[in-house]
Amino acid sequence: MKKRELKAIFASFLMASTVLAACGSQETAEKPKEEKQEQTASEDKAEEKEQEVDFSAVYKEALTELDKAKEQKEVDFAMVTDLYTKNLQSLVQKRDAEFEAQHDQHITAALKAGQDGSMDPIVVRQIFDKLMQKVFYTTVKHEFTEVVENWGNKDSVKEEIEEAKGYYAILKSTVEKRDAAYGTNMVSVIDGGFAEIEKAVEADDQLGFQLGKQVVDKTMMKTFYFATGAIPNGYATKAAAEAKENPEVAKIEQAEGWAFYQSISSYLNSHSPEEAAFIESQFNLETDVASLDPAAVNKAFVRGFSKVALDEYAESLEAWGEDKSSITALEGALFIDVIGEDIKGIIGDEAYKTLTEQAGKYLEAAKAKDKAAGEPVLAEIQATLQNVMAQAK
Repeated sequence: MKKRELKAIFASFLMASTVLAACGSQETAEKPKEEKQEQTASEDKAEEKEQEVDFSAVYKEALTELDKAKEQKEVDFAMVTDLYTKNLQSLVQKRDAEFEAQHDQHITAALKAGQDGSMDPIVVRQIFDKLMQKVFYTTVKHEFTEVVENWGNKDSVKEEIEEAKGYYAILKSTVEKRDAAYGTNMVSVIDGGFAEIEKAVEADDQLGFQLGKQVVDKTMMKTFYFATGAIPNGYATKAAAEAKENPEVAKIEQAEGWAFYQSISSYLNSHSPEEAAFIESQFNLETDVASLDPAAVNKAFVRGFSKVALDEYAESLEAWGEDKSSITALEGALFIDVIGEDIKGIIGDEAYKTLTEQAGKYLEAAKAKDKAAGEPVLAEIQATLQNVMAQAK
């Protein structure tokens, strides 16, 4: 398939998905109130059905079929579509509603385009795979929300945590790949986060649960950043390098980057919309892959996540004395860690070591509610992050 055709198809696919999403939103808004009881009953039935589905097995079965495209074999898109609509679609739609996303429309449109031959089957495979990974990731987040809502019912809470661990297990290979590529230990960090969560539940320690949850969540975000904008193994770098030799392969890698980016785009957009929009535009297949600039993408991520960290620290100071202050203080430290290697490259090893030590000191001050100790340290953290943002341009 020619590059121009692929760009046009992908653009049409995204436009169609957006239109479908808009129509769906309008229909929902226009429904009479009395229909909501029927909708709730339908959702309950869908939830019962979900409990019977082995999501991991279905997801892997669909990928096995889609992987035939890599060997230039014919893919049975009717089978994959059937697997999706009968087993995965209701989960995707629930997360779409909860997180204001459109992934069901994107996946459905991609599978249709694969079946009618208007989209490269390998591109379809990447869109399906990476968007399903986002759904599993946001379902982990959903289960954590359920834990908070059911706190006090230990049996229910333990069940929700086991479900969260089950969804994470589907994503673990993605984390392992990034650990291997970057020499990190994110799998161990996430395992440690879950261990802290389980310990907190036993101790009826809600703050401990919230802190453990942040470790799991933000380390997953670090995984997706490593897959997209980090240098040298993110898809921005891979696609740009491949564009020189094999534009078709580069286009597929650009699609992988776009789909992986969806897992963190909304969070980044809420704190740093300009950087988020730039990254989105670079990965979008309407952009000529030969013009994809991995260094600019990387710097946009560094500025964006620095802004996220600064916003978390501002919230921490505003909520001083409350549990939220400690939680957002940890979030600030974790977002610094997400781009740790990038920051180190900008300010040097010693300055970065000082920054991480300051992040730890501020967290301890927030936990101890010692504002006199925390404020001067926070001022230094903020100054360093502003310096990082200024240099990452």
